[in-house]
Formats: sequence, structure tokens, C-alpha cells
Amino acid sequence: MAADSAPSPLPEGDGTSRVTARRRKARRRAAGVKAVAAAAGVSLGTVSNVLNRPEVVSPVTRAKVEAAMASLGFVRNESARQLRAGSSRILAYLMLDAGNPFFTDVAKGVEDAAREAGLSVFLCNSNEDADREADYLDLLEQQRVQGILITPIDQNSSRLSKLPARGTPVVVVDRAIDDGEHCSVAVNDVLGGELAIAHLLELGHDRIAYVGGPNTIGQVLDRRDGARRALRKAGKPPENLIEITTGALTVAEGRGAGQRLAGLPAARRPTAAFCANDLLALGLLQQCVSLGLRVPEDLAIVGYDDIEFAAAAAVPLTSVRQPRQLLGRTAAELLLDESSNPDHEHQRVTFTPELVVRTSTRGTL
Repeated sequence: MAADSAPSPLPEGDGTSRVTARRRKARRRAAGVKAVAAAAGVSLGTVSNVLNRPEVVSPVTRAKVEAAMASLGFVRNESARQLRAGSSRILAYLMLDAGNPFFTDVAKGVEDAAREAGLSVFLCNSNEDADREADYLDLLEQQRVQGILITPIDQNSSRLSKLPARGTPVVVVDRAIDDGEHCSVAVNDVLGGELAIAHLLELGHDRIAYVGGPNTIGQVLDRRDGARRALRKAGKPPENLIEITTGALTVAEGRGAGQRLAGLPAARRPTAAFCANDLLALGLLQQCVSLGLRVPEDLAIVGYDDIEFAAAAAVPLTSVRQPRQLLGRTAAELLLDESSNPDHEHQRVTFTPELVVRTSTRGTL
């Protein structure tokens, strides 16, 4: 009778457990170089040469090995290669603020140069936080990245000197540094500030606000110094520059600055404002317009960076242009040279900014 009886059902869950086990086992069966060598009928050394020195392998043999790799689904173990080599094929860019389109444009330039060299890029965001920046620097050094590009919170940080001494090259981006230990790529921000204020003075503005902060950021200080220099050259008293310090370089902080400006009595209110970056300027413009102030009739506004949104604003924004992608590309090329060239010499590259005049200062042109 046993032969006529129905098979005993599996205990609930057993079938699922067996299928899961088989799937897990299948996932662990990644093809290795031994399997590739066997499938192609070549030695392990030949497979290694195809991976690392393909030029020394005949085209016929290389094609056989590549076909075996494709049929087996072979994926190179880059982590193992990096472990043997002691470094990776990865560059890192530690930016100051990922929410600012200026830095993402710089990152595009970094990526373009890295891809041309066959490298990848890690993007990290310090978010203007010194502790976060330090944590990322430690992590990137532990990961043995080929080099680090950084827009630092403090360009004089001792960490920036220790990394090259321990074998990780560092290039400083958007800050000029001449310490003999690093390459740097930047724009002349003092000149940029001077261009902005000179333009406003030429338009007849006498009381001008400088909106920027915090003052721990070097670019904010340099642009302010340029504004002061322009006033001195024009024979204007320093108090004609009214400083409105912000907690960050964001649209929200720009709106807050706009509220403060609009609250001043008309007799004391500046007739123009120079902002340390475009995000501040766009926030300032939004707030002033919402409060009924006309731009540029009641308040002319100049930004800095000339991000894409500057030209697309409701009132197109006059801005000091930086070559954003060129900054990133140049910095990456210097880093690549430093990481591979024993005769590398540190360079300090400084680009010249350009004033782009739009409606926010001159009305309808």
C-alpha cells in the first residue's frame, strides 16, 4: 500500500530553504582566473598578462582568453589588484558644499580628466564641517586612493601636510596655496571682488553691501578684500561697504540677508549688494522682489561664480565668472602627474575671473 500512497509533503519552509541555499551557493560561484585559464586552454600567467599587460599577448590568444571571460561571466577582482599594488585607481574630490552647483561643476572637470586616464572618482562632501572633513580624509587615506583633491575649510590644516608625507598626494582646489608641499588651482578672488565693486561704483552706487560668510572661509575673505581694495582705489571711505555676515553660502542665508537689508531705513539702505556667491545673490534677489523692492532700480545685485542658474533667474544675475570645469580638470591633471611622475614639481595655478553683466545691475540691456 505504501506504493499507492501520496508522497509525504515537505515540512513547511523546507522547499524555500533549499531553493534559497542553492541560490546563495550560485552567487558564490564567481568565475576566477583558474576557470578562465582552463576554458581558454592557456596558463594562469597568460590570463594575468591579458588583464595587466595585453600588449605582450598575441591577438589570437588574447581573443581566446577574452571569449572565455565573456562566456564565464568573469569579473576582475579590482580590490585584490589594488591590495597587491598598494594603491587604487581612484581619485577623490572632497568638496566644500555639494549643494552648491559651483562644486558639482568643478567635479565634472575632475571626472573628465580621471576618465581619460582610466580612473574613477569618489565625491565626498564636507558640508563646511571640519570634523566631517577630517573623517573623510582619514577614510580616503585608509582606502589608499591614488590622490585627493580638496576644497578645504582651513587651507593651513596640518592634515593637508601629513597626507603627502605618508604617500597620498593632495591638490588644493579653489584656494591658492604656496607652501611648497601641494599643488593648488584657484581663481584670483581678490581681483574678482574688485571687479564686482568697480562695476557698481561705475554705475553710481555709493553705499554697497557685502553679503557673505562665515569668515572662516578663505574665499569669503578674499572677495571682501577685493571689494575694499576697489573702494580705496576710488577714494571712497571704507564705511561705504556695509558688511552683512551670513552663517553659510546658501539661498536661505541670502533670503535672510534680504530681509535685513529691506528692514533698513531707506536713507541708510545700500543701493547695491555684492554677494560672496551666486546662491546668496539668488536668495537675496528672491527676498527683495517678494518684499516689493525693484532689482536693479532699488537694489542692484552682483553674485559670484556664474553658475547656470544665474542667467536663468527671474532677473538675470550679474556675476563674477569662474572657469569651474577647467578648475577641476586642471587640478585632476596636476594630481595625476604628482601620483605618477617622480620628477613632478608643485605648481600654483591661478585663473583670472571675468565679470558677466546682466539685468540685475543694468536693467534691461
